[in-house]
Amino acid sequence: MELEWAMNGQPTLLAVLLEARGLHRYGAFSIAYDKAARSLDGRPGTAPSRAQFHRWLTGDLRGLPYTDHCRVLEHMVVGYTAVQLFSLCPDGRVPDPARQSKEAGRSAAGVALGSVGVADVAGVFVSRPEFAASVQPAVLFEGARRIRMSGLSLNLICQQVPERYVQQLINDGAELHCLFLEPGGDAIEAREREEAYTPGHLTNLTQLNIDTMVRLRDRLTQDSRDRMHIGVYDETIRFNLILVDDHTCVAQPYMPTARGIDSPTFLIRRNDGVSGLYPVFEQVFEAIAERSKAV
Repeated sequence: MELEWAMNGQPTLLAVLLEARGLHRYGAFSIAYDKAARSLDGRPGTAPSRAQFHRWLTGDLRGLPYTDHCRVLEHMVVGYTAVQLFSLCPDGRVPDPARQSKEAGRSAAGVALGSVGVADVAGVFVSRPEFAASVQPAVLFEGARRIRMSGLSLNLICQQVPERYVQQLINDGAELHCLFLEPGGDAIEAREREEAYTPGHLTNLTQLNIDTMVRLRDRLTQDSRDRMHIGVYDETIRFNLILVDDHTCVAQPYMPTARGIDSPTFLIRRNDGVSGLYPVFEQVFEAIAERSKAV
């Protein structure tokens, strides 16, 4: 099959696959790209420019595109990783995904050099308010099937999202797992001293948020109630984590003397094509969940 765009004789696998789907022209591709982005995150994506799209097709790249682009492309062309999609395919024949995976693995280090230092970090914000101003919670959670959160008081979902929104999310089939630092425990008292709060400040706030979530859970139907899990843990707090489905993570470290809202916040989009941070923070959450106790 001859490609209809100007090539240097070395089309990428992405170019060959898009032509087979009738998406090799920029207009058709950008429409399909935005549709795929909405199905992933519930909001329109930012399709590449025409010039950038051309570079994707010809392999004129210094490394992989940004993580968000890679995730959308992998969703559009199921069965191939971003590393595979941007490998050259000079004969125009589509390889078997399993075989291509082995071949791509041998050269992945060289192809992914442009992503070194980025992993799957999609955004970095100086503080939690800056993050909240850029990524609205309703957008973050829209269409989610599983939300896992661990931290101190979990103010984002307890105070920044309307209760009826959370209730509707769970009634629509989402599973919600919230892990709070145990009110009155040793760890929360240590954190109060570290942040120079008066004794009981964080304890009372956390207990209020737990009571809010328990009250919300009690109003759910039995089927929906089984999808809402509340737990507490008592150990040194290191991160505030939000995991949405199996692709998005918001991670915020707890820093000495600094309040939680004043710490930098990282937005992570899982990219299985490169070694990233999403699995690292998912493992942190699961370890805390194993040591937590239900409320």
